[in-house]
Amino acid sequence: RLLETQPDIEIAAVCEDLDSLLAAVDAERPDVVVTDIRMPPVNADEGIRAAARIRETHPDIGVVVLSQYATPSYALALLESGSERRSYLLKERVQDLEYLVSAIHAVAVGGSVIDPKVVEALVAENARGEESRLNQLTPRERDVMREMAAGKSNAAIGESLFLAERSVEKVIHSIFLKLGLTWEEAVHKRVKAVILYLAEND
Repeated sequence: RLLETQPDIEIAAVCEDLDSLLAAVDAERPDVVVTDIRMPPVNADEGIRAAARIRETHPDIGVVVLSQYATPSYALALLESGSERRSYLLKERVQDLEYLVSAIHAVAVGGSVIDPKVVEALVAENARGEESRLNQLTPRERDVMREMAAGKSNAAIGESLFLAERSVEKVIHSIFLKLGLTWEEAVHKRVKAVILYLAEND
């Protein structure tokens, strides 16, 4: 309800459960959905399921998931199909309304905002000693990694670094190879690469 006080944010709908949320998304086509990770009917991972469904049906809609805990499995599930237009924030941090509003604006334009405590949990769960692989990256690859960690798309990375999008794709492919992230990797390669980068630069 605090968002109602923000002049640049219009509340399209307030939903009580997963089904009503998905119905509202279909009807209203909002720029961003802000959802609790748990909601009726089961109060388990409905927010994550909603984000996955929205990725399939409305890929241009951003999703900000709010959680009481920095749970690695939930964060990875949220990001597994890509980090673009996704945010995972802890409720303790969104008491700072400016932080929440900033995250909403970021995902609305294709960015990604992950709570620092969630990043720490992801690193502890998944990076385990792999940070040294980043030393293999060239300066150009590290530049691209920095832009990836900021949640930018390949096109946006190209604009920032004055590279053709195809060149960005080649650099990212090289990064994945050097970090040992194969197509069979359980965690989305782009997300795990960013996790490793954030671990070293925390």
